This record gives sequence, structure tokens and C-alpha cells, in this order.
Amino acid sequence: MPLQEYQVVGRHLPTESEPTPKIYRMRIFAPNDVVAKSRFWYFLRKLKKVKKANGEIIGVNVIHEKKPLKIKNFGIWLRYDSRSGTHNMYKEFRELTRADAVKALYQDMAARHRARFRSIHVLRVVEIEKTADVRRPYIRQLLQPKLKFPLAHRVFKAKSTFVANRPTTF
Repeated sequence: MPLQEYQVVGRHLPTESEPTPKIYRMRIFAPNDVVAKSRFWYFLRKLKKVKKANGEIIGVNVIHEKKPLKIKNFGIWLRYDSRSGTHNMYKEFRELTRADAVKALYQDMAARHRARFRSIHVLRVVEIEKTADVRRPYIRQLLQPKLKFPLAHRVFKAKSTFVANRPTTF
């Protein structure tokens, strides 16, 4: 499920009582533009009482990342429905793009909380510029300078097929 970030712009259809209705814009993460438009109508129906039958979509644009090869820290605010009720949550992820961070969020919520795609509402995604603003310790531990990871279980190739002793692989 590769997610993309879409900007969906829509409004209520003009009527005689309101010839210029208010325009609404949402940034929605979805696998394709059909799902993005569907989620737009879902949220607009809940927030502003505008149905698809009484509204129109003005535009759907894909939002691309400015620097997709730079590692960034993202903070994500979300609301999800569990078996016991509705919960608000804040999570942090270290990814290359906003869409990758939201994809990691969906995977993490499915693993830790058994939350489905339909029950998760991404409220806000923010790139964290300052390292002091990082709240979670599992992200903060990756921000140390000169961070090194051990290379365990290195297997060295033998020079010959027939050697006198077994190789040590630990």
C-alpha cells in the first residue's frame, strides 16, 4: 500500500441563497486519488455537513516532498477508534517523506493497537526541525552524533573449498 499525499479542494454546490459557498481544502494520505476523494467527502460530511450529492470537487493534486532523500523526524497527531472508544494520540517517526511516515504510522497502529485503516484519522503531520523538540526516547536515541551500529554474525569466505578447520561465524 504505497501512500501518497493529496490536496483535495471542494465546496458545496452554489445555490440561490448562497451563490459563493466556502471552499474547503484538505491534505489527505491515500493510495490513489479515488480513495483521497472518498476520504475528503467522508471528513467533509462529518465536519461541515456537506454531502457528495450536494458538493463538487474543484481539484485534486499530488503533493511531492521537497527533499525526498533527506532523513527527517515527523510528529503525527491522530485519532483512532478502538474496541473501547475513541483515542487521541501523538507519535513520532524518522522517515524520508511525510507519506512514508504516515505509512509507518498505519503499520505501527495495526501492530500495536490492532487499528484498521478506516478507523485511523490523521489530524496533523509536522516535520520536527529542532532535535530538542523531539519528545519520544525511541527517536531521540537515533539523534546522537557519531552513532554506530554493530555488525553481528559476519561470515568470511574461505580462500579454498577444502580447508582444515571450520569457520567461526560469531
